[in-house]
Amino acid sequence: MTIVYDNNRFDPRLRTAWGFSCVVRGLEKTILFDTGGDGQTLLGNMKQLGIEPAEVDIVVLSHLHGDHTGGLERFLEKNPRVIVYVPDSFPGSFKKAVASLGARVEEVFEPKELFPGAYTTGEIGDGIREQALALKTAAGVMVITGCAHPGIVKMVQGAREITGEDKVYLVVGGFHLGGEPPSRLESIAEELRRLSVRKVAPCHCSGDETRRLFKEKFREDYMESGVGKTIDFPSSE
Repeated sequence: MTIVYDNNRFDPRLRTAWGFSCVVRGLEKTILFDTGGDGQTLLGNMKQLGIEPAEVDIVVLSHLHGDHTGGLERFLEKNPRVIVYVPDSFPGSFKKAVASLGARVEEVFEPKELFPGAYTTGEIGDGIREQALALKTAAGVMVITGCAHPGIVKMVQGAREITGEDKVYLVVGGFHLGGEPPSRLESIAEELRRLSVRKVAPCHCSGDETRRLFKEKFREDYMESGVGKTIDFPSSE
């Protein structure tokens, strides 16, 4: 799994910008999760990392915000032969625009298996509705979030339920905790531990204080992350 768009820097060769996107390779199908805020930055970073748009089979969009969907049009100009999984709550106009570019649109409401070992949590939340990606690995579930607007704990709980796995190997992506008081951050870190989360890699909208405190709490199980970060995960049996 490689982060190809983020506002936190990891690989100095790459451009940072507010938003999130990552590519998951090595499974039955290659997934582009979110597309960042603009296509030029997305495609430029992918090129630097040696990731061709044509490799991607599936695009999963976490939620409607432009810093997660803004790069989609430029990406589809390079590779329209993909399935784009969007939350059911997305406007019809958005879905029609994606289909007009040649992609197949699949609406997601409930949790479902995308292909063996890869799942969507389905739409979570009552306000900003959002889906997360859950991947089965030999060490537990890997959970990838865009912003986790409904709450990072809820996103992890949803991933555990759809995969049927209790152990969570890693949670990576936006945790949407910028500006939260330390007491709240400590409570969330403890709750994630209770949910058997082993490793964390907060980026995007997680906030500097979140990254500092989670590093303190998770110690060697904390991963520094940002654009260009590649994380290898144990393949599922």
